[in-house]
Order: sequence, then C-alpha cells, then structure tokens
Amino acid sequence: MRGADPRERSVFLGLLPWPERVQVARALRTETVGGLVLLVAAVIALVWANTPWSDSYEALSDAHFGIPALGLDLSVEHWSSEGLLAIFFLVAGIELKRELVTGQLRTPATAALPIVAALCGMAVPAGIYLATVAAGGGSAEGWAVPMATDIAFALAVLAVLNTHLPSATRAFLLTLAVVDDLGAILVIALFFTSDLNPAALGGAAVGLVVFYLLQRFGVRGWWWYVPLGLAIWALTYNGGVHATVAGVAIGLILRCAPDRKAGEKTSPGERAEHLLRPVSAGVAVPLFALFAAGVSVSAPTLSEVFTRPEPLGVVLGLAIGKTVGIFAGTYLAARFTRAQLNPDLAWADVFALAVLAGIGFTVALLIGELAFPDPVEAEHIKASVLLGSLLAAGLAALLVKRRNVIYRRLWEEEDLDEDADGLPDIYQHGTDDPGTHAPGER
Repeated sequence: MRGADPRERSVFLGLLPWPERVQVARALRTETVGGLVLLVAAVIALVWANTPWSDSYEALSDAHFGIPALGLDLSVEHWSSEGLLAIFFLVAGIELKRELVTGQLRTPATAALPIVAALCGMAVPAGIYLATVAAGGGSAEGWAVPMATDIAFALAVLAVLNTHLPSATRAFLLTLAVVDDLGAILVIALFFTSDLNPAALGGAAVGLVVFYLLQRFGVRGWWWYVPLGLAIWALTYNGGVHATVAGVAIGLILRCAPDRKAGEKTSPGERAEHLLRPVSAGVAVPLFALFAAGVSVSAPTLSEVFTRPEPLGVVLGLAIGKTVGIFAGTYLAARFTRAQLNPDLAWADVFALAVLAGIGFTVALLIGELAFPDPVEAEHIKASVLLGSLLAAGLAALLVKRRNVIYRRLWEEEDLDEDADGLPDIYQHGTDDPGTHAPGER
C-alpha cells in the first residue's frame, strides 16, 4: 500500500476517527437542544422586561444572596454570569483540550484553517467597531463585544433549517467555535480585569497547581475536585479576574486521554464533560440569558442603537464583520496554507456559515456587561447585540435554506428510481457517481 505523501495538503474536516465522530455527534445533539432552550429563555426575558411586570424582573435580577464573609454576596444576575457561566466555560475548556490533544487542532496543518478563520472572525468585527466609534466620536471600550459567536444559538438555527446539508457544515461551525471561545476567554482574562488582588490570585494559582498534581498522579474521587474547583473559582472572583476564567483553566487541566495502564475506559475530562454539558446547555447558559437579555425594547432604545456609535459598531461588527472575517480567513487559509476544506463543502456553504457565526449572544452580552458597567449604556449594548444577532440569523436562515434546497435537489436526483428496480437510475444511465459534484457545481 502506498504511504501517505507528507507533502499532501491536509483535508480539514475530512473523515474523523470513530471516537472523535462520536464526541462531535454528541456535542452537536446537546448544543442544538441547548440552543433551543437558550432561545426560549431569551424570548422570556425580552417579553418579561417589556410587560407591566418588568419591575419584578429587575427586582429578581438585583436580589442579593451569598456568603458576604467570603466576598460572595452577589446579585442573581451576577451569580448567573460569574457562577453558572463558569460551567459553560469549563465545558469549553475541556472541548478545547480534547481538540488540542486528539482532535482537529492537534497538528499545525489541520489547525491552520479554523484558527485563521476564527482569528479573522474576531479581528474584523473589532476593527469595524473601532472604525465606527472613531468616526462617530464614541468609546472604544466595547471593541471586543462583536467578536464572539454563540455556538449554541448558531447550531440551533442550523438544526432547524437543515435536512440535507453535509455533516461537514456542522463540524465546521463547531470547530470554528472552539477557537472562537478560546479567543473570548483570553480577551476577558487580559482586558476585563479590575482591582486585582494578588493574594487571592496567588491562592487560585496554587489551587490550579494542586488540581494539576491530582490529575497527574491519577487521584480519583469527586470529593477532591469539586471543593477544590469551588475554591479556585471563589479565589479567582475575589482576585479581580472574571470567574469564568477559572472554569476554562480547570477544563484545560483535566486529562482528556484515558490512562489505559490504570484501567481507565474514559478520561476524567470525558466524564466531567458527560456530566456537565447538559447542565451547561440546559441550565447555566439559559439562566444567564434569562437575566442578561431582558432589554426594554422601545422606540428611544432602538433609535439609540442606530444613532450612537457604540451600539451601531456592535451591530455592524456582528452582521458584517463576522461574515467578512470568517469567510476571508477561511479563503486565505485554504489558499496560502496546506489546509483545505472538505470536498463536501462549497464556498457558498462557508459563506452561509460565516453569516450564521454573526449570532453573538451569550459571550457578547457578557463582554458587553464588562465593557459598559453603566446601566444605561449597557442597555443600549444589549439591544445592539440582540439586533445584530437577529440580523445575522435572518440572513443566514435565507442562505442556509437556499443551500439546503440545492442539496435536497441533488439528493433527489441521485436517489431517483423511475423503473422501481431498487437501484437508483444514476447508476444505470452512465451518469457521474453521486457525491462527485465539485463544490463549484453546487
């Protein structure tokens, strides 16, 4: 058998090993359902905040509870963003670790395309925001708001519209989001910290070292890790760094390869993800959306979105910047590196997915809260995130639906059996093999 030519270009999102295919399929199913739950929570928040009972929404969001002696007397809204959302980032950290160890990001050739696409998909929206506020004399503080993609929402939209699209479309979106999440995490850690407490941060660092050593020496038992994880989270919060960073740090430390010598069938990371992903997708993220998306939608608020440079920059960054950045980044990576798209994907598919990635919700709202602590400004930014995401979702729905119609027509042609002999006519009439359509032909 001829050996593989090392000079051959790596096929991005080609046929995955079976264990990884199982992992991707499981993640897609859960995230899709989670995206629908997230959508319901966002709608409830919007309706609640725009009814005569909006005061009860504000009162519930501002209600405080916790342990003041430990510096954890937080409002319900802050518990959802600083506490529950840490679970979401912990799962994201595990997912990133798995991709780096055994997935598409483990080799430079296969990692080049999603990394370049995601980086361009973050840089271009930030550039559009900065250009908009510079032209309008606004504040540059919100440059990072339009950088993030809400993978749960995006996958939910894709799931609702898709019946015949190639599976590589979902895998493309998921892999892109892994790198996007890492970028958002780094932005939060590096640019949105305040009043740093070196002692608390030092304690969190020591806790992470202990966590690593427990993993390194194969110590088992949730009673070791859960209290230690909570302590790391609390110390990170009190250290002045957004507490979600603790979640991703723990996720990156967890082992994602089983120790066969110790008789492990699944790794600690896989077990933690199996337990926490439903909690993240079905509880943590929807509750965050419930207390973050309650924007008063009124004529003055909407007018502010289009007349003030900061919210306008967010809308343009999400609706245009993400599309241009991801599509251009994907093209450049495919053109100038050894990576290439799966042959099942057409460039029209990539464009539709780039538009879909403009749905920025969970992390965009979080960064918006951090960048604009003033409640009035925060309301305008929230409205701009919702509007920009809605525009991206609407345009993406049209594009994805059109692509789905094309693929459905191809499927019908390939499965046509007019003589009812059980064999598709395409195999009897000398027509090209199904599945050999070049991307440009679609």
